[in-house]
Parts: sequence; structure tokens; C-alpha cells
Amino acid sequence: MTLQPHEVIWSLATAAVASRALQVVAELGIADHLGDIPVEASELAARSGVDPESLDRVLRLLAAHGVFEHSDGRFGHTGASQLLRDDHPMSMRAFPRMMGMPSFLASFDRLDHAIQTGSPAFQLVEANGLFAYLQDHPDEAEVFGKSMTAKAAADTAAILATYDFGRFRRIADIGGGRGHLLRAILDAHRSTEGILFDLPAVIDTVTIDGGRLVLHAGDFFVDPLPVADVYVLMEVIHDWPDAEATTILSAIRDVAPAGATVLIIEAAARADVDLRVQTLDIIMLAITGGRERTATELSALLEGAGLHVRRILDTPGTLRIVEAVTD
Repeated sequence: MTLQPHEVIWSLATAAVASRALQVVAELGIADHLGDIPVEASELAARSGVDPESLDRVLRLLAAHGVFEHSDGRFGHTGASQLLRDDHPMSMRAFPRMMGMPSFLASFDRLDHAIQTGSPAFQLVEANGLFAYLQDHPDEAEVFGKSMTAKAAADTAAILATYDFGRFRRIADIGGGRGHLLRAILDAHRSTEGILFDLPAVIDTVTIDGGRLVLHAGDFFVDPLPVADVYVLMEVIHDWPDAEATTILSAIRDVAPAGATVLIIEAAARADVDLRVQTLDIIMLAITGGRERTATELSALLEGAGLHVRRILDTPGTLRIVEAVTD
């Protein structure tokens, strides 16, 4: 159905209502209180300790968007609402929780600051930026970490189906969070070793369940990076403006052996419009000061850091793999 012009404006102007409803329901863990049998909102409210009439109205809105099913006065699960459960193997509950964190909401509320100055609005929350803020707010850092893991889990299968990591002996996942992608690679290739590099506050939360994974805490702007055959940066470069992104890539070039491979795995925007990519670009504008770059722009960053682009691979999802090599 094609929307009329006034309907387009109305839908966009009110989009935050459904988004906020999703965030609150995720925060309250409503989906975890709903089993296989549909129940009335009053029953869910009793289990959750909230007002039944208000919950009913919020769930009706989400059901209209395909999150939960509403029939005969009862609410049941859909594929989307199942992803709001903590115990779902592909749970995305942390993602709306992250988008609803007070620091994120405050940043989007001041998107005008980012547009007027070119600086991330998050700086009005914390002058030193998102990652400094998260180090001082462990509860929000926990939600952020789970959100990044959930997003990585959704993309991992597409990455593994596209790229052959088995030809490398040692893989360094730079800024790899809790190592979701790296663990999947190691599970798929039993002769490969992995090095997970991230900030100490992140590495401290990671447990090792096998001898082929090494944890390496550090700051890629300050500390030397590990030596490896291939360096993976999954949705890391998009967090940073060009100057900082070049610094990260140069740090890799400085320690990488001759002929080592560098992989940037990001949306790498295509010519066609993808609302998910465009939305993520504005999230970067408001929160980190980074951006979603095209494959050409990523290639220019790599070349500027002394790395030579070899090829660009499309995955079945929104991500692309830009492969470069050292001299």
C-alpha cells in the first residue's frame, strides 16, 4: 500500500511511539512472562507487576506492528516477539533496551546538535564519548555488550557462508566485544587460533572455554595490537570519524606481517536505498560521530593507511566484506 504524502509525515512523526513501546516492553521482560499459550493482558500484567489496562494498550500497538499476536482478547507470541525473550538463542531483547537507555534517548533528543555542529550529540551526555561513558556505567555497558552480541549473532551465519577463514592459522578480532564472531569461526575451523582484542573492561567479562582463544586487553589508540595472519574488524570502523579510523587501520599495518589480510565487515552502503543502513548511519551521527561508509569510502581509508584492497564481497545480509592486504 502506497502512503499518501500526509500519511508519510504522520507515520514518521509518530514512529517514536511504537519504538518507545518496544523499548519499555523489552526492559520489563514482558515476552519472558508469555509462554506457548496466549493469555490476556491482565495475566501478563500480574506476572510482570504492571498496570493491566496500560499494558493491554501497549501490546495492541506492538501487535499491529507484528510484535506479539492479538486474538480474542489474548496475546501470543510471533516470531518477532520470541526474539524479545532472554532465553531465545537469537535473542534481540538487548537491542531495544540499548536504544531506550537514557543516554541514548538524550542523544537522539539533541540530534539538532549533531546536525548543527557535526559532532555527536552523545558528547552532551559525556564529553569523552560513548566508550568512556560505558566504562563508568557498567549496567548500561552490560546492555550495550549484549546488544552488540545479539546483532553479531544475527550476521554471523551470513559472514561464515561468504568468507573462508579456514586458510588462516591465527585470526585477530579487533574490537571484537565478547567474541561472538570469533568463537563461531573457531568452531567452524578446528585448526585455527583466535585472539580477541578489546578494552580491558570488555575483556574482563569474557570467559575462555577452549585453548585456541586468547584474550588480549588493550586500547587500539594506545596499545600495540597482536600479530596475526588476518585482522577482522566487524562494525568497528563505522564507530569512528575518518582520522580515528585511519589511526586504527595504521596500527594494524604497523604490526601485521607482510601479506597479512585485513577484513572490514560493515554495511558498506550500496547504491540502492536500505532503510536499515540509513538509520544506522544516523545512529552513528548521534552517538559515536562515526558513519556508514560506502565500499569506495572504506577502500579509500584502507589505502590511506597503507593497506591495499583486494576485493569486496557481498553477504546474504546487509553486511559486506572489504578485504585488504599488507605489503
